[in-house]
Amino acid sequence: MIDELHVSNVALIRDATICPAEGLTVLTGETGAGKSALLSSVKLLMGERADAGAVREGADALVVEGRFFSKDLDPDGVVVQRRVGSDGRGRVSIDGRIASVRELSQGVGSTIDLCGQHEHQRLLQQGSHVGLIDAWAHEEVGPALDAYREALRAANAAKAELDRVRETCRSAAERLDEAEFVLSRIDEVDPKEGEMEELESTLPRAEHAEALMRSASEARHFLSGEDGALDLMSDALDELRDTERHDESLGKLTQALQSALLDVEDVASELRAYRDSVDFDPESLDRMQSRMAELRGLLRSYGPHMEDVFARREQAQELVDAAQNGDELLRKAQRRADVAEQDLVVCADALEKARKEAAPRFCALVSEQMAFLEMGSAMLEASLERLPRAQWTMAGPSRVELLYKPAAGLSARPLRRIASGGEVSRVMLACKVVLGDSDEVETLVFDEVDAGVGGATAVALASVLERLAKTHQVIVVTHLAQVAVRANQHYLVSKSAGLGEDEVPVTQIEPIEGEGRVVEIARMLSGDASEASLAHARDMLAAL
Repeated sequence: MIDELHVSNVALIRDATICPAEGLTVLTGETGAGKSALLSSVKLLMGERADAGAVREGADALVVEGRFFSKDLDPDGVVVQRRVGSDGRGRVSIDGRIASVRELSQGVGSTIDLCGQHEHQRLLQQGSHVGLIDAWAHEEVGPALDAYREALRAANAAKAELDRVRETCRSAAERLDEAEFVLSRIDEVDPKEGEMEELESTLPRAEHAEALMRSASEARHFLSGEDGALDLMSDALDELRDTERHDESLGKLTQALQSALLDVEDVASELRAYRDSVDFDPESLDRMQSRMAELRGLLRSYGPHMEDVFARREQAQELVDAAQNGDELLRKAQRRADVAEQDLVVCADALEKARKEAAPRFCALVSEQMAFLEMGSAMLEASLERLPRAQWTMAGPSRVELLYKPAAGLSARPLRRIASGGEVSRVMLACKVVLGDSDEVETLVFDEVDAGVGGATAVALASVLERLAKTHQVIVVTHLAQVAVRANQHYLVSKSAGLGEDEVPVTQIEPIEGEGRVVEIARMLSGDASEASLAHARDMLAAL
């Protein structure tokens, strides 16, 4: 949802801010006042391509800023800024950090649909049609789609494994001699998991056993031998004990020395135990050194780590097995791939069945809304075409497209080929009403959805927009008083002449309410603010 939009130096807009309502917001004004500049600003925040020509004449750059709240964005809101210089260079920031246009498009852009006569809106993109049906019928289609996607991943993985086994078998004969040599070499040494690490820990002690024993023994002698540290410390302790009663501070030193003496006694005892634990065995040392040499030989050939040695052995064993049992390995891999494909077909059929049941119901509801919008007998139809297996994607096994039939008796054709801009906008409006809360897009911006509309159709269009605003934030650029009177927030777009001879005209966007809104509604009704049109405007506003 757009919480606030600030525009600076875009076309004729020098500086303007709007705060759209959560429901229906309308922008009205004379033709040419500059409403399209505001829509261009929204496009920039959606991540669409920037045009240096949109920079206000005489300005160095345009700046568009917006604050957005969305269930798919940061719950505390996101602040976005897009700057485009008159030299064409641009900059994007999101919450104060530098970002890319693509990031902007995938973030904020995914929460807004801009629906106008000249926009490449989602409804004209065939790839988006299946998402509309899936979103509307998510309870029925969702589980089938999840199962299909899981089956597709499994089938693709099984196919990849089959290809790998096939390639392994093909090259096994060519590399068999090498694989057998590797297998023989590693198995001759027969390394064990963790063996290298254990040797690296124990071998240094075995190699320096004599030095370790001598060092421990000498250190113990210095501590507990005749006239060693323990004797000297004991003498010092006896000397202090004779006089400690005369000075409390000396007593504390006596206690510290007593504690140190006990620690030294413990060290001397542990040194003796350590010396006795060291075993100098030349034969054992020779075996350990020989074993280490064998393992290091494997590392030089297949390392640098023992994990690499084990992996190399596994590869060699696989090649040998492939050469000896290639046909059986291929049969097993083929069998797994076949089973996965069979499961996939079952899931694909279930998904297609769910969509075939949902699509006509969705189209019927949309067609009802189209009729309510005074589109005559025009209707929406769905086409589901099963694709070859190689073309199946995570979206499904079929090509799903919504088709537009302008009248009974006429052929249904793709929307992009037959519907006018105004018709497309109204079909989009009908789709959004049917989707309701299921729609992933939160903000809808309609430009000229009322083109060529009047009378009963205008009243119907206003009613549908009001209903849509209960589930979406809706922003509408309109020339219809019937739409404007239903707005929760009303902005007037006007243009004034510049102050100097060469001053560029300025577009102003101001919120209106009260009597100012009555005057604007009257202008939309009759082009003036006569007493009759003002009275009519007041009646329309009071009726809601």
